[in-house]
Amino acid sequence: MITTASEKKIPLAVYMLALGAFAIGTEGFMISPLLPSLAADLGVSIERVGQLVTVFALAYGISSPVLTAATGNLNRRTLLLASIVIFALSNLLAYLADGFWWLMGARVLLALSAGLFVPGANALAGAVVNPALRGRAIAVVNAGITVALALGVPLGAVIGHALGWRMTFAGVAVLSAIAAIGVYLGVPREIGQGLPTATLRQRVSVAVRPVVLATLLATTLWAIGGYTVYTYLSPLVSSLTTLRDTQISFVMFAWGISAAVGVFLGGGLSDRFGPPRVIVPAAVIMGLAFLSLSLDARLVQPEHALWPVLIAVMFWGVSAWAFHPAQQARLIELAGLNVASIVLSLNASFMYIGCAVGAAVGGLTLAQSHIGNLGLVGGLFEMASVAVTLAILACNDRVIASGKPA
Repeated sequence: MITTASEKKIPLAVYMLALGAFAIGTEGFMISPLLPSLAADLGVSIERVGQLVTVFALAYGISSPVLTAATGNLNRRTLLLASIVIFALSNLLAYLADGFWWLMGARVLLALSAGLFVPGANALAGAVVNPALRGRAIAVVNAGITVALALGVPLGAVIGHALGWRMTFAGVAVLSAIAAIGVYLGVPREIGQGLPTATLRQRVSVAVRPVVLATLLATTLWAIGGYTVYTYLSPLVSSLTTLRDTQISFVMFAWGISAAVGVFLGGGLSDRFGPPRVIVPAAVIMGLAFLSLSLDARLVQPEHALWPVLIAVMFWGVSAWAFHPAQQARLIELAGLNVASIVLSLNASFMYIGCAVGAAVGGLTLAQSHIGNLGLVGGLFEMASVAVTLAILACNDRVIASGKPA
């Protein structure tokens, strides 16, 4: 069989899928730095507006595996188009929201459509290319999330502070519409038929394996710690430093670029040294970065706190997203390559559930204590994630030493 030049390239359709992933990643993360302006505009407390993060993450985490399994017999291309169109329209609903509950409803619709698009985009990306290019095609789609962390989120924060939070939803709606047009024109109609999708029973059978379940718990604890702080990063930075409004966007840029560095660093180091040697130090460093933020709140005056806070945020960004690819690689090792797509989908769901719990824990921390305690609480959850991971490793070592099958 002769491979043509076109079969050696990633087609435009894959980049349109990546654009959709970029829009979803931007929308999913961008709302946190806008919480103060949202609270002021909607006339609610910052703890209550933080529930917008909780509900999105919880709806995504719970619905994604259920809806993906329930729609497994539908044409993937059609389902993908429908989900990205609904995502675009939901952003318009958010743009038009005249109250807290309207915006809350829009965020639920955003989560449901996003939870269908992301796994569907990965499946289609692998289907529209030559088999030798599947890994790169899926990497391109996931790079959309990475770019969203590095550029989309801080850019959304700049736009939100300069033009109002509604314009960020309008911008994501436009990006989503462009992605929908690209998928419609660039993905052949017949390509989305018959793509395999794991059933809910298959997902549960993988998740209930003790070592896999414990590792997913470590993911959840990591996400709880991260979102306890990230959700309220904007008011936290305002409290710790003299930065205000648009100036805080530069902190978000630093976090986003650090996160992008962490994704690639974590993947490379994991391949070289093995996932556990990345997972444990990354979570420890992340926890220490959070604890340093709480120390800054108690020991450093705002006019002198900029660099300590910025350094902590950058260490947090690198370590948090170095953890992520290493944890995915670890789960593939534990569950087996034949169920890799299932276990990674479960990992995403457990991560989003952790994000939801973290946002709620952060809101509770704000309501019951000083904002400077966010770092302390987040750091404790990171250390709990480390403890679970070390317990899994110790258990595996005992099994190997006993000569029993793992």
